[in-house]
Amino acid sequence: MTLELQTERLILRRPNRNDWLAYHDFMMSDRAIFFSSHGDLAKIWRSFTSEIGHWDMYDCGMWIITRHGDDLALGMTGPWLPPHWPEREIGWMIFASDVEGTGIAAEAANAAVAHAFNTLGWDTAVSYIDPDNTRSIALAQKLGASHDDTAVGPTIYPDTLVYRHPAPKGAAA
Repeated sequence: MTLELQTERLILRRPNRNDWLAYHDFMMSDRAIFFSSHGDLAKIWRSFTSEIGHWDMYDCGMWIITRHGDDLALGMTGPWLPPHWPEREIGWMIFASDVEGTGIAAEAANAAVAHAFNTLGWDTAVSYIDPDNTRSIALAQKLGASHDDTAVGPTIYPDTLVYRHPAPKGAAA
């Protein structure tokens, strides 16, 4: 189990209870309109605790994104594979609007994709994205993912777009 990843600027670590306030504030804000738990405290609580529980169930999950030398939660990214998902997903969300446009989301998500293929041994990975979430679509494309109109998204999100990630160079085939 890899509890932490490091990139040039970032530390991606397993979420903990101290991240609740950042997650809560993001999910209660208009920045989270593309997430089903947006604005609903009960759903937000269950969503956050499932992020933590995912690690216990699968020995992996979404990491909290922080900068080196600062434990402030900037967002989350990582593997997500609940039993009702059709495929293994790499997900992401950025809590802090002031980091948009800095490349932090791409740097973190790129590390998560590489980890899924190279360490977890995934042979495929997708990202499920709301069709109106243009920022998330742009990030998927920046990571090299392409829209897969033959793939099926989660039944609870019938209009979701599926973006398929290519294996990183050097990943086991």
